[in-house]
Formats: sequence, C-alpha cells, structure tokens
Amino acid sequence: MKYEKWSLGYWVLKQYVRFIDWIIVNKTIVIGKDKIPRDKPILFAPNHQNALSDPMAVLLNTKYQPVWLARADIFKNKTVILILRFMKIIPVYRLRDGKDKLVKNDETFANSIKVLENNSALALFPEATHSGKRQLLSHTKAVPRIVFMAEEKTGHNLDIQIIPTGIYYSSYWKFNRNLIVIFGDPIPVNNFLDEYKENQNSATLSLRNKISESVKTLVLHFETQTNYRNFEKIRDFYGLHFLKRQNKKMSIVNRFKSDKILAKKLDGLENEKPEEIDNLINELKDYDALIKKLKIRSWLVENSKNNVLQIAINKLILLIGLPIFAFGFLLNAIPFFVSDIIIRRKIKDRSFWSSFALAFGIILFPIIYLLQLLALSMLIQGVWIKIALLVSMPFAGKIAFKWYILLRKTVGRNRYFILKYFRKPEYQHLLKTKEKLFQTLDRLISSEL
Repeated sequence: MKYEKWSLGYWVLKQYVRFIDWIIVNKTIVIGKDKIPRDKPILFAPNHQNALSDPMAVLLNTKYQPVWLARADIFKNKTVILILRFMKIIPVYRLRDGKDKLVKNDETFANSIKVLENNSALALFPEATHSGKRQLLSHTKAVPRIVFMAEEKTGHNLDIQIIPTGIYYSSYWKFNRNLIVIFGDPIPVNNFLDEYKENQNSATLSLRNKISESVKTLVLHFETQTNYRNFEKIRDFYGLHFLKRQNKKMSIVNRFKSDKILAKKLDGLENEKPEEIDNLINELKDYDALIKKLKIRSWLVENSKNNVLQIAINKLILLIGLPIFAFGFLLNAIPFFVSDIIIRRKIKDRSFWSSFALAFGIILFPIIYLLQLLALSMLIQGVWIKIALLVSMPFAGKIAFKWYILLRKTVGRNRYFILKYFRKPEYQHLLKTKEKLFQTLDRLISSEL
C-alpha cells in the first residue's frame, strides 16, 4: 500500500466520521491551523490522554490524511491489519515485541520516509501511551529518531517540520463535550542537524526536550503526583471564580487558558507551601463532602442565575421541547443505552470510553436506524418521507440529549432553590463552607498572569 498517496475511500470515511464526531461533540475549537506549513513534510506530535479520540482530534481538524505510527501489538489478526492499513496506521516494533521483529521496522521507516518525501503528514504520540489525566507524560525518543533517520537517508534535504499539538477535552468521555485542538509553532528539524552531525544522542535529547516543552505550553498540565485528584476538584469548583477574578468573560477558550494558569499556581504552592496545601485540601474535602450530602453541584452555588425566573424559563423550554425529546429518545434509546451499558460494564479504562462511543456511533447507530426504518416502513408512505425520517434520527438524538441535560440542570436548580429558601440553616452552612474554601484560595493564589 502506498501510504503517501491520497485515498478517496479514506476521504469518504473521514467525512462520515466527521459527521458522527459532530453529533457526539458539543463544540470544537481549532487554534493555530494557519501555523501548519504548506508544501513541506510535517509530523504531528500531539499529547495523548484519551485513546483513539486523540488521533481523531488531529485527523478531523486538518486537511491531511496523516499516516500514524502505532505500537505493533495492536496488529493482531488479518482483519485488524487490513482495517489499520486502510486507516493509514503502520506498526512500530519494540524490543518487547521480540528481537526478531525489529527488522520489520525497516519497512515502517521506508514507508515513513516516502510519506515525508511526498510532503505528506506523519503523526506519532511522543508519550507513546495515553494517561487519562491532564498530565503530560515523559516523551520518548521515537519522534527525533524517525525524523533524523529520514533526513539522514535523504541527504538532509527534506526540511521536516514537527507540529507540536495540544488536545483538550472538557470531559474525557461524556457525550456533548467540548474539544480544543491547538497547533503550535513548527519545529524545523534542520535546526538540530548540525548538533546531530556532532553528537547524535545529544541532538536526539535536545529535539525531544524541545517537543516536550512546546507541547506542554499547549495543554492543561498538572505537575503534581500526590494531589492530582484534589487539584482537579479545585479546578472544577474554583475555576469559574478564578476566571472572574481576572476580569475575563466565560468562554471555552478563556476557561481553558485560566485553568492552565490555575494549575501552574497550584503546582507552585505544593512545592513552596506544602503545609498550606494540606490545610487547603482539608477545606476542599469538607466542601466536597457537603455538596455530595446535599446532592448539589458546585456550579449551582457559584451561578447567579439560580432564581425563580430562570427555573420558570427552563421549565417552559422543557415543556415546549417535550415532543421533540420524545421523538429523539424513542429513535435513539436502543443504540444509546446498549452502547452505554456495554461501555460502562465491559471497558475498565475510562480513557477508552469515548473511543468506543465513537465506534458505536459509526457502526451500531446506523444499523439500528435502518432496522427501525424497516419496522416503520409499513406505517409510512412515500420514499422521501422515509429518507427524511432516517436523516432526522441522529439530529433528533442530539436534541433529545440536550433536552435531557437541561432537565437535569433544572432539577438541580430547583433543588438548590428549595435548599436556599426552605432549608436555610443547611444553606447557610453550605455558603460558609464554600466561602471559607474560596477565601483561602483567593489568599493563596494571585490572579495576576
């Protein structure tokens, strides 16, 4: 297979997957696409936190058909191999795969060089594995070795550009999440070739560190190992308040940038004031335990729109949208709940949940849609009406899910309203606990950038 060639079949599949991804994702924001050089060989080097969703984030938001280098152990049988080859994924063999297998890397590197020589795109995760956390893992030497080898075998004439890429999800696995993809400044491999001629190992380390530093600036990253979960909760509870302290309006990008600052400040406090962090964590646990006991989400305490008018407006929207919800729910309930049950019960690593949700969206949902259309065909007259029904099914499903989210938020607001006006002692205790935590955070964390 000529991986470097443009594939019509691949393009068609990409458009279909892009549509499914649009159904699953609430909003995608792409930053820095103009930084990707044209008419030069490029290698995308993204962070890796969410299994197969990460390559989709790069693939679906660029014009390229990137050739991915992946661990050889996923190439398990002939069917899988055919699928992976069609998707332009080629294996890289490691020592753990067996010494006798390493010779197969010659073919992989030869294919990689062809891709680069044709000004196409390679893609490789420098971390070599996914973490499922907002933490950048240590980079391997794989990317530097591949690009240096390619330059060396072509007489240093390729001018390969490494594109550090940051991928951020508002949630790793929830339906209707937000996604940010950031392409950083290209790293020209030519800048490291002189050092490579003098000392290959030194140049490999230099380029590896440069890629790691560049990617780190594009992602939400916590350095902490001991307090990761606690710092994530602080980001969840306190993040909006910290954004407001900077006089910034709420937006997906502004919140992402603010959270990056907050993460850096929390990491700094852990190193500089460990005793203060211990006290802060105790206050955090008190507040977390209280909102769980009261069955209240933290955003309700922070949100000023939790009033009678907002609740009334929400209920009116829910009432008007009920028929649309019912239509979307009935047509999507079977594939949605079947996939949800299988994913939650069978997939232990949550990092793979969104990947399997996408797979079910690509395969299971269309099959169920066609079966439902077949079952309803005797009740529906006219080809165009049947086509319209089939086309409406995924859109109705997405609207139904948004209706359901609004219902949950309205129930939460209603519960908070009852707490505020009819359970005042508990409400006052909640406010005092929250204010104590936030005052401690305000004191410890400056809002200056």
